[in-house]
Amino acid sequence: MLKRSVTVLYIEDNVDNRLLVKRILEAAGYVVLEAGGASEGLKLIYEQKPDLILLDINLPEVDGITFTKFLRNDPKYERMPILAITADLFRGNEERTLSAGCNGYIQKPIDVDLLPLFIERFIDCEGGLG
Repeated sequence: MLKRSVTVLYIEDNVDNRLLVKRILEAAGYVVLEAGGASEGLKLIYEQKPDLILLDINLPEVDGITFTKFLRNDPKYERMPILAITADLFRGNEERTLSAGCNGYIQKPIDVDLLPLFIERFIDCEGGLG
């Protein structure tokens, strides 16, 4: 159970996926910010300073791996929890995202019951925010 307001930024180019995740997380008590791409996501990170980022790996302008590496090079964001979300079934995909700096990996389709619990685990572990 969340002890305070936690803001999650979901960077995803698919509107239907964003809507689904937003509904799931808001029902669990999270504040959800949405971005349709990397540049919009970066702007929200700088302006809103979310507690955690959910990041689609297959974004149109900049892929999630490159985006994660960029964020990890900034000391202000090196500890921010980033969870990769992807529908790709390629072998080694999880390892690639984790080695790029993501803290966790979520395979699509998203399990609506487990997503809030998975996020809560990273909020509690990464920054003691829970």
